[in-house]
Amino acid sequence: MKRRTFIKNTAATSGLLTLGGLGLNGCTTPSKKHITILHTNDVHSHIDTFPKDHANFPGLGGLARRAGLVERIRKENPNTLLFDAGDIFQGTPYFNFYGGELEFKLMSMLNYDGATIGNHDFDNGIDGLLAQMPHANFDFISANYDFTNTPLQGLTKPYQIYIKDGIKIGVYGLGIELNGLVSKQLYQETKYLDPYELAVETEQQLKLTEQCHLIICLSHLGYEYASINKPDDLKLAKKTKYTDLIIGGHTHTFLEKPTIISNANDRDVLVNQVGCFGVHLGRIDFNFDTEKNTASGYSIKV
Repeated sequence: MKRRTFIKNTAATSGLLTLGGLGLNGCTTPSKKHITILHTNDVHSHIDTFPKDHANFPGLGGLARRAGLVERIRKENPNTLLFDAGDIFQGTPYFNFYGGELEFKLMSMLNYDGATIGNHDFDNGIDGLLAQMPHANFDFISANYDFTNTPLQGLTKPYQIYIKDGIKIGVYGLGIELNGLVSKQLYQETKYLDPYELAVETEQQLKLTEQCHLIICLSHLGYEYASINKPDDLKLAKKTKYTDLIIGGHTHTFLEKPTIISNANDRDVLVNQVGCFGVHLGRIDFNFDTEKNTASGYSIKV
């Protein structure tokens, strides 16, 4: 697994992306509108701030700090959504003692809107994940995990639609192949479906049937792999037609600002990931205008 662990001392300057043509999936709203997307990934049960003498993340992170940052951004722009791209569990004694209860309760207090499921979220098995779901007041979104004949059947959604200031935002989720990463006894009869096929099928549903203005993928596939046969976010972006933003996880890749990839229609897609352990918060701003739609993003140190 390729892991990028560089961190800058200041937040990255955002790159402004002008979305040409019809822009964000044909949005024809009559006035200027602003949607902010905040996101985390691979927090791995890190609740507390790192010690000031920590080798890699001195004095960084902590859920209380993230909560304060999210609150300030929501006051700045009430049309804000908050998502997580998986691996919420495993990494500190909080998970060992409480099995994920604390993580889900605190995410609910922060009013997360949705999350996809990472491989480590199965570390206490499907039954362990199921036991903690009542503590989560947010959507679990996964299009390519088929939970038929498991305790999670009917408890996840392939996609969810959110509406902010009249903008219809479709969000779908993708998970990594569990075989080889997770013991079969933990994920039971969960079936892994081809993420590329499910992405194209789901984004088409969101665009053509649901008429979404903005389409986002929560991905726990990983940012980039050398193997052409292993699905990742950069390859995914090239295969999509209607997805505007891919929020990634799994590879703990620290990006200062989103990567821009041309999709199958030669339209730009943003791909972002903010490392791990909650030390960074991703922010993407979409500005809708009848003449020009733009998007920009950057990573905020917590």
